[in-house]
Amino acid sequence: MNPSVDLAAPADDSRQRLEQLSAVARQLLDRARAAGADQCEVTCDEDAGLAVNVRLGEVETVEATRDRGVSMTVYFGKRKGSASTADLREDSLAATVAQACAIARHTEEDPAAGLADAALMAQVLREFDTWHPAPFDADRAIDIALACEAAGREVDARIGNSDGASMNANASLSVYANSHGLLGAERATSYSIGCALIAGEGEAMQRDGWYSVALAQGDLESPEAIGRRAARRTLERLDPRRLPTGQVPVLFAAEMARSLVGSFIGAVSGGALYRRASFLLDSAGTRVFPDWFAIEEDPFLPRGFRSAAFDAEGVTTRKSMLVEDGIVQRYVLGSYSARKLGLATTANAGGVHNLNVRANAGDLASMLRGMGTGLLVTELMGQGVNAITGDYSRGAAGFWVENGELAYPVDGITIAGNLKAMFAGIEAVGSDVDPRSHVRTGSILVGRMTVAGEG
Repeated sequence: MNPSVDLAAPADDSRQRLEQLSAVARQLLDRARAAGADQCEVTCDEDAGLAVNVRLGEVETVEATRDRGVSMTVYFGKRKGSASTADLREDSLAATVAQACAIARHTEEDPAAGLADAALMAQVLREFDTWHPAPFDADRAIDIALACEAAGREVDARIGNSDGASMNANASLSVYANSHGLLGAERATSYSIGCALIAGEGEAMQRDGWYSVALAQGDLESPEAIGRRAARRTLERLDPRRLPTGQVPVLFAAEMARSLVGSFIGAVSGGALYRRASFLLDSAGTRVFPDWFAIEEDPFLPRGFRSAAFDAEGVTTRKSMLVEDGIVQRYVLGSYSARKLGLATTANAGGVHNLNVRANAGDLASMLRGMGTGLLVTELMGQGVNAITGDYSRGAAGFWVENGELAYPVDGITIAGNLKAMFAGIEAVGSDVDPRSHVRTGSILVGRMTVAGEG
């Protein structure tokens, strides 16, 4: 048996499949209106994927998936009901509509319930170069994963073990439609290769890795380059030391820096705000970051991980600033949270789109030189962030930096502070953007944090 996932048929039929999902969506909307619903919306999804994992030159798992789902929400006045199914037969679709309507008739009214305003619906529906299908079978995926792991293990004799390597390929089709007349279709592919290696022996063992992810297979780093980078990162962590407790500058490597941006986004998101569960309540129009700092949301980035012409409610997306001159320009809202707050949706139902954090410094090497002495964080552990107070405390590992150069690896430490002070204390954002996320930021230098280690 040779599991495969046909991400690209000889003649790509994704548009025909999207039309089939669109027909299902139209049928469900018609059924809901016939049942008396005042408003309704439908999402139809189809996904296919192949995942391969290898370890120490042997295949561990091969998984081919194909999923399909339909979810719908109906509104009777301000009462809401939702139901879903994976079965597209007529009787199942009819039962799904009936179940959603029955739930809506028996729920309490919610003044904030309902579709987004009709005037906000997307009028121009376009794609952003996110569809790059390719035929994949298990044998090819296995070869890629094996080549990645082998390249890493061959770097140095101290690489004595492995947590394995993986190859993943996925394709997704999605249709969103509502009773305002909007029907939008989206399609996207994604590919990833990753490797994690182990160096040293006994209690001195260290683990690290690397991965590459892209919407087009040709944009991935080569399997061999990924394996070798995973090996170098693992070897660099050997013989770590502890640090004395104290306050020092902390430089978050780019892949760690995006977690700081994520904490900010969570604090200015509608759900946290209307529940009064955010340390950035009433922050719109106030300076939270240094006066040079900026974050821009760009839903229209070609091959962006979160590019879209409309949000999860069909609202037209737009390119806009979240932070400008260090000042919070707006919150992150869908229509429900906006109504709860007495504000307007920001086309962020379903989350933020691509975020660009403006750099004011050079690459990582220049950031290290600028810091001089301090801590470079390359790994974070735990979830020690209090969303209400902003208190921040997480396990960390990385490198001690002296005279702008890496001096030695460190682990077994905790970094702590308060996010409000950390945001205000950002001294630099590097140009070394990590492209593997919709949060596009370089390394971020925070001027002073508490590092808890020995003593």
